[in-house]
Amino acid sequence: MGDLTLWLEATGALAGAGGLGYAKHRAPRVYWSTVGLPLTWGRFTWSYRSTMEVCGLTVQPAGFRAFMTRNLTRREVRPVPPKVRRVCPTSTGLRITLRLPAGLEPADVATSSERLRHAFGVQSVNVAETKPGYVELRMTGYDVLRRVRLPRSAQPRDLVVPVALREDGTVFERDYRAVPMALTLGANQSGKSVYQRNLVKGLAKLPVGLIGIDCKRGVEHSRYAPRLSALATDPDMAGRLIDALVLEMSERFDLLALHGVSDVWDLPAKLRPAPLVVLIDEVAELFFVTSKKDEAARDRTVMQLVRLGQMARAIGIY
Repeated sequence: MGDLTLWLEATGALAGAGGLGYAKHRAPRVYWSTVGLPLTWGRFTWSYRSTMEVCGLTVQPAGFRAFMTRNLTRREVRPVPPKVRRVCPTSTGLRITLRLPAGLEPADVATSSERLRHAFGVQSVNVAETKPGYVELRMTGYDVLRRVRLPRSAQPRDLVVPVALREDGTVFERDYRAVPMALTLGANQSGKSVYQRNLVKGLAKLPVGLIGIDCKRGVEHSRYAPRLSALATDPDMAGRLIDALVLEMSERFDLLALHGVSDVWDLPAKLRPAPLVVLIDEVAELFFVTSKKDEAARDRTVMQLVRLGQMARAIGIY
């Protein structure tokens, strides 16, 4: 009976270790929440002061405080580290808010981020200034970019679309009202198409009109055709579609002038036209011509596109 119990205990221990190893590589969120988070939090709590001293992130205490410590408590006067104001666990790591003492600045903490990463045994440490005198240590317990999974709370709203994860585990959101126009650049295989697909997926859930311009015969945008309000697949169609957008822009400006407002969002909801988001795949294709006779049409298209870029934000075209 004793041998059987010993065998069962050993088998259970091996199965548990194997399960943890599997979770660490195949389900890192589960491993972090059950094992990594408690260990890291404990390591941070017990070694915080000594780690800050070794990393040079301490300052000498004020004269009065040093006097009181030396003469009343009879203790050694030690350098003062940043004060921990809040520790917030997340599904990807830890968020720690620090109050910096006089003499330290956020750049000092950022310079030591790599040393803090090794000291606390985490995947990465990013430093962000939240307000004057405060910084946030954004620790990630595993490589969040290996298998990207947006949190369930990241949902599109208004004209804000969550599209990716940053290295520190925070969600990158595309806010069209804050940044109405943008040009996405990158090398081959850098993720431009994935970024665009995530944009379309988020925008498709919102009450907006989607306009696609893809002069590569629609190889990228054709898959979105059921949701698109209009799609141009060659330079001639693109020119006509951009002319139509400029005409729509003029009509919307007439609407703003009629009601005495300067922004489409100042209109009552029942009068406000739906926002339009124009997605252009390979904008350089609009500039190419194969013969001199096509230059006039190309120049007109570019001019109309520039007009949209200059003025369309006020009337809800992005």
